[in-house]
Amino acid sequence: MSTVDQNQRRRRGTGLIALDAERAFAGYTLFAPLTGGGAVHLIDLRGEDVHTWRLPYRPGRHARILPGGDLAYNGVLPGEKALFPMWHKYRGGVLGVYAPDGTLLREHRDPLQHHDAHHLDDGGILYTALEPLTGTEAAAVRGGVPGSEAAGGTVWADTIKEVDAEGNEVWSWRAADHLDREAFALHPDYAREHWPLINSVTPLADGTILASLRSVSAVVVISRTTGEILWRTAPGTVSQQHHPTELRDGNFLVFDNGVFRPGHDVPYSRVIEIDRAGTITWEYHDPARESFFAPFMGSAQRLPNGNTLVTDSPAGRLFEVTADGLLVWEYVVPYFGGYEEAEVRGLFPAEPNAVFRAYRYAADELPWLEAGR
Repeated sequence: MSTVDQNQRRRRGTGLIALDAERAFAGYTLFAPLTGGGAVHLIDLRGEDVHTWRLPYRPGRHARILPGGDLAYNGVLPGEKALFPMWHKYRGGVLGVYAPDGTLLREHRDPLQHHDAHHLDDGGILYTALEPLTGTEAAAVRGGVPGSEAAGGTVWADTIKEVDAEGNEVWSWRAADHLDREAFALHPDYAREHWPLINSVTPLADGTILASLRSVSAVVVISRTTGEILWRTAPGTVSQQHHPTELRDGNFLVFDNGVFRPGHDVPYSRVIEIDRAGTITWEYHDPARESFFAPFMGSAQRLPNGNTLVTDSPAGRLFEVTADGLLVWEYVVPYFGGYEEAEVRGLFPAEPNAVFRAYRYAADELPWLEAGR
């Protein structure tokens, strides 16, 4: 047996890689390793763990801190069957809020929930879920690889749901009702098992809904009143993107993965800021573009000092850049492990250190942490 570690990411080094303490935004970074079994880590700028939650479910994507300091966490509901091979990779189903000591405060369950869940200030949750399309409804979905539907010719289509603090559904939206099949066709190289693959959903300041439709490469704004699409990125602006968020001036910050980017033979990822006219007003990519490429997952957070925290999800690499594109902090997640489900482990046999999203928090957003120090 070789004495050389065969895991390239681990071999390159983990933990704190770089720090410019004068330019980095002071605070704590939160992340949940996707194969960590339920561990959620909070680290300081020097990469030291300052707090860890040990939760009973593998992460159904990510965790974040709510106003007041509690933890919102999407866990994988145990015992569910795979609707299609990739389902176990990004499903959730257990939407919980936990105290700093790990005590469960409230929980909502939906076995069809996946990717994202936004916990609202009133205790409600806005989240993405699935419903099955069969027969003529499935056939009406355009694009994708012919014959690649899920079992029984099913196309699993996205829904968005909002529940109140008691778990009662108060609003819902169906892709099947509101998306034009031609304008929102699957990329021809994508499986037809899931359409249009909404990987992010969040409320905007004006009450509308911002969503990322990965497999059709579109970011959209949805009317909560009528369900219609009020705004979308022009075709070619983003490619298989993730995690659009609204900035203070109304622009959108987007992690643009760059898979199948039109007009580019070498793929690369970037973070962009888009105004409501559809113009890209800011962009970050690595000086050597090809060295930063995340083919799936990823996130970006605009920090109060104008810097941007970027999550290079597949590589477990978290880094912060200034408005001028200078890297001022970098950390590689040191927690590696395999996926439990055979379907996912077959697709991703190596032991990843991947995280879906990371978030940076100022000290005053974690009053319990500062009180205990």
